[in-house]
Amino acid sequence: MDKSIVISGGSQGIGKALVKKFLQEGFQVFTCSRSQEKLNALAHEYNNPRLHTYAADLSDKKQVQAFAAWVLNKATSIDILVNNTGVFLPGQIQNEEDGVLEKQIETNLYSAYHLSRALLPTFQAKKSGHIFNMCSTASITAYTLGGSYCISKFALLGMTKVLREETKTQGIRVTAILPGATLTPSWDGVELPAERFIPADDIASTIWAAYQMNPSTVLEEILIRPQLGDIDL
Repeated sequence: MDKSIVISGGSQGIGKALVKKFLQEGFQVFTCSRSQEKLNALAHEYNNPRLHTYAADLSDKKQVQAFAAWVLNKATSIDILVNNTGVFLPGQIQNEEDGVLEKQIETNLYSAYHLSRALLPTFQAKKSGHIFNMCSTASITAYTLGGSYCISKFALLGMTKVLREETKTQGIRVTAILPGATLTPSWDGVELPAERFIPADDIASTIWAAYQMNPSTVLEEILIRPQLGDIDL
């Protein structure tokens, strides 16, 4: 039976690297993006019948639930969930625009919460599965221009820890991925050389390696930084 992975936010950056990696490993890949145009480009680039795409804005609970229902209708089984959808809006609590906190909490935290809840019963029924939450070094470090982004990522790490405790006796593994600056469109316009960043493919390879471990073993948190360290926000 084909194995399946659900990757939220798979049209670019780390999500796209994950789509590429798991297609190479023979998985059925279910992914979403807010942009149908980017999903069309993704499907055209990989031209693989095992890639299934769906347009949805996961900051909206109803669209999360619609995406989950679509996955459950198409997938015979789900083995991995990667909660990767995210948005980065730099700023400071003292002066960021009204609504910035809500937007980042809805996108970075609530999407993972609602998608996990929707797909958990499939993992629980077969007493196996692996959930990866894309946290950040901003989940453990307060950056000067991190503002609400840091708040949302601290909260996502907290949710990951809670989910790990809730599901560890159910055969479900839960892992927090905490990448530093990764070469994705979030850094477009920043005048730094590519070698100053983590390649997105390295994050995908790390998730694959964590999944490959014995079911009796779980990597609870994986912290990844550029060799030269953090890039200050």
